[in-house]
Amino acid sequence: MYFAALLARTEDGWEASDTELDDVETLSDLTDLAREASVDEDTVLVFIEQEDAWFGVVRVDGEDDPRIFISDATAAARSSYGEILLTDELLGREPGAEDTIAALEELVGLDDTEDGDPDTTPDNNTTATDDDDDDDDDGLDAVPAGPLGDTRILADLGLPEAELLMLRTDALVEIADALGAAEVLETVR
Repeated sequence: MYFAALLARTEDGWEASDTELDDVETLSDLTDLAREASVDEDTVLVFIEQEDAWFGVVRVDGEDDPRIFISDATAAARSSYGEILLTDELLGREPGAEDTIAALEELVGLDDTEDGDPDTTPDNNTTATDDDDDDDDDGLDAVPAGPLGDTRILADLGLPEAELLMLRTDALVEIADALGAAEVLETVR
């Protein structure tokens, strides 16, 4: 079960709205959604939470690039919404590197065999099929365990880095409380 909300800062304080992420497929889509909620290009925060497994905060300030914090990258990697936040840049990879490697492996058949025959040499008792089983977890292996992203994302708004890193359950409530937006977030929760 997911919860997603937008908090937009205005002259009068924070305004909250719940949001559907069904049409959001990329970080760019999410950023556009946040910018639409912005008043005079003020700060907009997007909160995404999956039942105490992980939470993410995306901060959009006007036309600046979005800033992202994820409480548990490994848990987020198992989630379709988490995958939106786990960009190549955040993970320290070259953009599209994973797709390029997969395409090259498919083109050249990097299983050390010819014509798809299994490798049965005495030095290697595994088959190409055995090697393929190891590839199932490659996406998760590339994702570090624990928090990932900009840990100072909310520091100037009242939630220091150390406190953000300590949050586990009911994190979005605690974040909203630190920002002075608990009541408005509760109206959409």
